[in-house]
Amino acid sequence: KKIFIEEKQVTMTKVVLVCTSAVELQGHPTGLWIEELACPYYLFKEKGYEIVIASPAGGPVPIDAASLGEGFFTDEAKKFMHDGEAIGMLSHSVKVEAIDFSAGDIDAIVTAGGHGTVVDFNGNPALKSALETMYNSDKIVASICHGPNCLVDCMQSDGKTPLVKGKTVTGFADTEEVAVQLHSKVPFLLETKLKELGANYVKADDWNSKCCVDGKLITGQNPQSSGAVAQAVIEVLSA
Repeated sequence: KKIFIEEKQVTMTKVVLVCTSAVELQGHPTGLWIEELACPYYLFKEKGYEIVIASPAGGPVPIDAASLGEGFFTDEAKKFMHDGEAIGMLSHSVKVEAIDFSAGDIDAIVTAGGHGTVVDFNGNPALKSALETMYNSDKIVASICHGPNCLVDCMQSDGKTPLVKGKTVTGFADTEEVAVQLHSKVPFLLETKLKELGANYVKADDWNSKCCVDGKLITGQNPQSSGAVAQAVIEVLSA
């Protein structure tokens, strides 16, 4: 019986949740949109998954203060902010480049959003390599809201075809970006960019949940989609 328990620990499902390290976008204070980490974190924890919280720079992850505001500060987000273990992980996030994604022991990588991602999820060789390694190893790659910014640089196994080309995906809508009045500060509009790369971009009405599952690629449109994305990850892992 003891051997069985030890074996079970070794084969535990492992998920890496990647957050931004960026504190501002062209002078606009930003960071992680806490709901997009907190909701998946607790759904994965309920399933008994091993969770790693990572970021481009490692160390403390900045939280976008707006995500703690009225109407956005969800029950899961409140729980997370008062959870010593969770905040400890967020304060000591693992640097993405320190994680060996080729070892085969990581089952899914999930990138949370927040406008900080438009600063450090692009032009990031370590994150690009992690995502391509996972995707080309038939592991789950999931992104929420602005999280899909990280997919823009990624290529399929041939090294030249955009990872999202021909894939049904979603992400923060251009109309949602205009609504939060940051369309002039972001380097590109995510919806437009995904379409330019040949993705089949689909969306729900602004601020409504939308999750797309295309094989092992899972994307969510906005903060309201974080639960749907996490559930989709769980369903694919359970299949």
